[in-house]
Amino acid sequence: MKKKNILKGVLFVGIGASIYGMLATFVKMAYHDGFTTSEVTTSQFVLGLTGLLILNLIQTLTSKKKLSMPNSKEVRMLMLAGTSLGGTSLFYYIAVQYINVSIAIVLLMQSVWFSVVVESIITKKLPNARKIVAVIIVLLGTVLATNLINMEIELDWHGIFWGLMAAASYTLTMFTSNTLATHLPVFRKSIIMLAGGSIVVFAFLFFAQIGPMYFDGLKAFYLNFTENTEHIHSFNYSIFLTYGFVLALFGTIIPPILFNIGFPNAGLGLGSIVSSLELPVSVTMAFVLLGEQVFLIQWVGIILILFAIVLMNLPSKKEKEVSMAEVS
Repeated sequence: MKKKNILKGVLFVGIGASIYGMLATFVKMAYHDGFTTSEVTTSQFVLGLTGLLILNLIQTLTSKKKLSMPNSKEVRMLMLAGTSLGGTSLFYYIAVQYINVSIAIVLLMQSVWFSVVVESIITKKLPNARKIVAVIIVLLGTVLATNLINMEIELDWHGIFWGLMAAASYTLTMFTSNTLATHLPVFRKSIIMLAGGSIVVFAFLFFAQIGPMYFDGLKAFYLNFTENTEHIHSFNYSIFLTYGFVLALFGTIIPPILFNIGFPNAGLGLGSIVSSLELPVSVTMAFVLLGEQVFLIQWVGIILILFAIVLMNLPSKKEKEVSMAEVS
């Protein structure tokens, strides 16, 4: 692989990760302006889906070769996989309601060791020593990054729960998106997965905001989970003109495009390392734009998590020898 292509891949993955890292800060700002989780996710998915449909149309009309089409089984599987995409956004944005963005992103990064566990279950093999060490470092880094030792930051356990749920859902999304219908163009694949995610988002909108307005039984069911009724009101369409475009661009359109261009050039291992830029960017954005307090011990924890990601994705001696043999 040429160095020029590798650098190009690293650049695209790095920009994509940095943009994605800004997302939660804008979600928090939308909350401060009175918008709900349902409104935030709905605007992101609707505008994101619309944008991808337009890009897919342009690609179809301008492509010199015929683009692959999914069969009915692939459509069903991708839509099912897309539900985890919708779940990740919902769980992550709910977590941000209860805890700081700088804490929520650390919890989302637990997908690093979640993926090791899932991979071990699927392959029925124990992870190697390096991965086990990396997982231990991630857990230690998480304790420091969330400041559990000093407890100088008040942690809401609702936020912790939803943050970990987001990490679990994100892990599922990563595994399915990298294995299903890999022959499809990125726009077509993303559209189908987003359609599946939209089902989850629209269902949440109905059960958590619109439905309880009109159905007493649904309202009673809703109140089993929370006493907060402020979110039960008609949909505020101004979200589309304020935060919707930013959320769609930063969360649904730009990062996937950059990742799909960058990862093939950078390689999965190096790409995964560079994509971890999302973590420090997210924390920095929360510190600068939201004024969230980030202690030195938290930065130490973040550095440990980043180190663990690098450790996990560096090629082994055997992989280096195979790579050198292929080049020669």
